[in-house]
Amino acid sequence: MNMLVSGISHKDGKKIAYVRFEDGDCFAEAVIPECRVTKSAGFSEDEVHQLVDYMKNNLAMLKKQAAGINPIKAMMRSSD
Repeated sequence: MNMLVSGISHKDGKKIAYVRFEDGDCFAEAVIPECRVTKSAGFSEDEVHQLVDYMKNNLAMLKKQAAGINPIKAMMRSSD
């Protein structure tokens, strides 16, 4: 399973980040710190609950990862 974490964004005056889980043809998109899945395909309901539990249990690490992403550097790497 692959997990991608975005940098921090601001929405409605709150800091948020997006998390995407991918496993073959299955994917789930979520938002933290709410740990809420906004879209998914291919994962069972139980698997989606497991992803939510993972985010809740690892929220501090996910926030730290999102805070460390520099969007300018990320864009520069993708244009190489």
